[in-house]
Amino acid sequence: MNNVRYTGIDVHEDTISAAVINESGRLTQQSILMTRAAAVLDFVGGARGEVHVTFEEGTHSAWLYDLLSLRVARLVVCNPRKNALLKAGSKSDAIDARKDARRRRR
Repeated sequence: MNNVRYTGIDVHEDTISAAVINESGRLTQQSILMTRAAAVLDFVGGARGEVHVTFEEGTHSAWLYDLLSLRVARLVVCNPRKNALLKAGSKSDAIDARKDARRRRR
């Protein structure tokens, strides 16, 4: 087993909601981080195994991509207008982060 950790990130100006799902689809971590490089790197660096990250394109996406591209195994930036999964069901930052992580797991 590769011990893959699928991480979904919902980025805002001041805070980031992050969710980590393991290979079996179980939520293993849910956190709110400051939108700061050190906080993001601590969060991602604390994950054991192969880390896959996904987040939506937005104001901070270029910054986050540059920050994480060499530090994670896989990095996906998705188009929120084409993301049908986030349109369905309840909506909140924490839920969006979990949905991003589940989408990356597929």
